[in-house]
Amino acid sequence: MATQKKIVSAEPLKEPKGSANEIIPPEHKKKALGLRIIAILLWVLAIGAEAFAIFWLLKHTELNGFLYWLIGAFVVIGIFALVGSMLWKKANRWDPAPKKQAFRFFVQNQLGAIIAIIAFLPLIILIFLNKDMDQKDRNIAGIIGIVALLVVGLASVDWNPPSLEERSEQASVVYAYTGSDQVYWVQGGSVYHLCAEYPAGTTIPPLARGGDDNVVYSGTVEQANEAGKLRLSMYGYKECGYVEGQPTYGDLPTGNGGGDDTDTGDGGDDNPDDGE
Repeated sequence: MATQKKIVSAEPLKEPKGSANEIIPPEHKKKALGLRIIAILLWVLAIGAEAFAIFWLLKHTELNGFLYWLIGAFVVIGIFALVGSMLWKKANRWDPAPKKQAFRFFVQNQLGAIIAIIAFLPLIILIFLNKDMDQKDRNIAGIIGIVALLVVGLASVDWNPPSLEERSEQASVVYAYTGSDQVYWVQGGSVYHLCAEYPAGTTIPPLARGGDDNVVYSGTVEQANEAGKLRLSMYGYKECGYVEGQPTYGDLPTGNGGGDDTDTGDGGDDNPDDGE
């Protein structure tokens, strides 16, 4: 027999928002700032490791085990750059850039990939140009560097970046389908849902696994955001019997195709096994 879940209303917001334009609360901005500071420090370490390889290691090709030292430098650079990029992308979920500011939107969301190019490409070029290295070692190190750049660079790209406009339209989208500003979430999840129990005929129970405390919480989109649930489940509308692009109440906000906020591509937060 399935365990019964208790549905409770979320606690009221601790303090009212100052203005309708204050989409991102200060707590979210503070979390994003902390993540970005750590990301920047990691990127500085990655570029520092690159500088060490360029200005010292490449000038000591006679060093015992030189090739292994060079490969190790690529590994260190890759770890620092990749972890920094993951934290930066997470920060952008808390405090996204406005899509209408195209340059800022691109740079803020793809900065991790840009840093990966900066941290790898100069070293790779100098390896291929280094005449003091053995040809075989040069080719091996260069190929490893290119592979590392591709892996870290592609992993650092935000393929579906969040935007401030999408965040501001969340409540409108929810209302368009449900007729109210009410969503549901669980303690251990990272997303919110349009319903607490799935209707007959649907095959994906939105909160089947419950939360860490076996409680389903309900509240406004703003309250869900305050609880750290920043977007709609990847199952979106179908888990609750809605048809994407066919809202029941009113029209969707202009510029929202009915599903832009269903999946932000942040690396698996929507896995149903994680208690979303």
